[in-house]
Amino acid sequence: MDFSNLLIRWYLENKRDLPWRNTQNPYFIWLSEIMLQQTRVAQGMPYFFAFTEAFPTVFDLANASEEQVLKLWQGLGYYSRARNLHKTAQFVAFELNGIFPNNYKNLLELKGVGDYTAAAIASFSYNEAVPVVDGNVYRVLSRYFDIETDISSPSAKREFQNLALELMPKDNPATFNQAIMEFGALQCVPKNPNCSICPMNQSCAALQKNKVDQLPVKSKKLKVTNRFFNYIIFEDENQNTIIRKREGKGIWENLYEFPLIETEAEIDLEAFIHKLKESHFIENEIDVVSEFSPNNQIHKLTHQHLNIKFRKVKVKGFLNGGVDYKTLKAFPFPIVIFNFLEKEFLR
Repeated sequence: MDFSNLLIRWYLENKRDLPWRNTQNPYFIWLSEIMLQQTRVAQGMPYFFAFTEAFPTVFDLANASEEQVLKLWQGLGYYSRARNLHKTAQFVAFELNGIFPNNYKNLLELKGVGDYTAAAIASFSYNEAVPVVDGNVYRVLSRYFDIETDISSPSAKREFQNLALELMPKDNPATFNQAIMEFGALQCVPKNPNCSICPMNQSCAALQKNKVDQLPVKSKKLKVTNRFFNYIIFEDENQNTIIRKREGKGIWENLYEFPLIETEAEIDLEAFIHKLKESHFIENEIDVVSEFSPNNQIHKLTHQHLNIKFRKVKVKGFLNGGVDYKTLKAFPFPIVIFNFLEKEFLR
């Protein structure tokens, strides 16, 4: 039995029952694919249900405010996905009358939709014979066929797309695409796959050559930057505080945060107070400065590690534009700040 038939047979016997697999509605499939970019299924599932309940159609999502969308997305990370999701919903609803493009080429024109997502929507919604290539697909194909191409090289995507297209049954591309991704997610996993129960263990080249743990080849290493965030929790005599919307491009664009002093290294309380007095965030006289915790919170992102410390600054009088604590939870925050509010500040 050839690769494709083995793969599809395994899939039909082992596939997970996922809600976006029970529909060809491009809106639901697009939502799920955007949410699952760089996100595990278990993490993304509750968000899929929350979004489809809050915004059952693309028109509902388009008519929501960006703040509503960011609040519902809170905790899923990579917030540019949420901003692009909202803009694309508005484009589809208002420019395309709510009708998604029905082919791979036109789907690529949507904001936030790249090769992989366009291929997934085109095949799952419209049964177009176009292969999906993600990390799971690289891993399965490189191991089964013993392909040593560096998957971070410019030519790798085209090579693996061509191979997947050659293997794909042209009358059933959707099932093949689902199958190869599911196989990589459940069976041909990155570390210590159980090859003894694999239906392809008789024909997998990497297994025969004892190279499973060497494939796929990926030479490029991410350079991680350390940043140091000192958040200021101002508190006035009414127990109000101040927050601000994060402007400009960046990971947390349009999310809310407390006033921030970013430093090149970790600073102690004395140095923080000195910088606070230079900052001119407020006109109020400072009363007491204290730390919530002596230790930094480390928030790890793909290219950077954020070393975060929260400090309370009690001031005399009343803050201009102050927000009461109960209102805080209504705003969309980065998850690290939201968790701080839940576990330390508002408990």
